[in-house]
Amino acid sequence: QLVESGGGLVQPGGSLRLSCVASGFALNYSTIGWFRQAPGKEREGVSCIKSDGSTYYLDSVKGRFTISRDNTKNTVYLQMNSLKPEDTAVYYCAVNYGGYSCSRYSMNYWGKGTLVTVSS
Repeated sequence: QLVESGGGLVQPGGSLRLSCVASGFALNYSTIGWFRQAPGKEREGVSCIKSDGSTYYLDSVKGRFTISRDNTKNTVYLQMNSLKPEDTAVYYCAVNYGGYSCSRYSMNYWGKGTLVTVSS
């Protein structure tokens, strides 16, 4: 099971930190991704962190978002700074258990999402 938290309403330029806690399995050797889906749009990959620590970011969030993991807490974080209205979406974490791909089609487990709204 994956549970996201940390979403909410924030003004443009503000920050939020999303958390994704896994239970029932360890994240150590897995690839974890953050995805988002805005109303009327397809789900897109925002960021991904692999078991070796390598990371991936969507071009539009590079320099503003940072993904990290704490294997001791079985948790992955997404620090989001300089938020923009176009970042408004439901954010999901997902796990490719034991795998290396960041593709959404490779994810085995998904959380239910947390809503991020960026608005003045």
